[in-house]
Amino acid sequence: QVRLVESGGDSVQPGGSLRLSCAVSGVTDGLYCLGWFRQSPGKEREGVAAITFRGGNTAYPNSAEGRFTVSRDKAKNTLYLQIISLNPEDTAMYYCAADRASCRIQSPERWEYSGQGTQVTVSS
Repeated sequence: QVRLVESGGDSVQPGGSLRLSCAVSGVTDGLYCLGWFRQSPGKEREGVAAITFRGGNTAYPNSAEGRFTVSRDKAKNTLYLQIISLNPEDTAMYYCAADRASCRIQSPERWEYSGQGTQVTVSS
């Protein structure tokens, strides 16, 4: 079993930035990919970023527009998501996710493991 615990969500003004963190623990040896997705009330999950567990190769959807950066610190077993130029449309619950087979950028509903989420609210 893999446990994922997100933190770092906050209320920010448009144009601001945030760094979200995700503590990864449990049986991680078989993991292939870590990532982030988000979900707003009444909307479907949206893949935000992914990074392969061993190689550190990153992937983003076209909609990321260069504003999202995923990274990981292997020594700290922590995954990060840096978001810049935040706008109200970024308001959502952000979830950390993990999978043993694939990076679920285009199909975030299929991530094998996910955390409880951290709320990001962007408003003036």
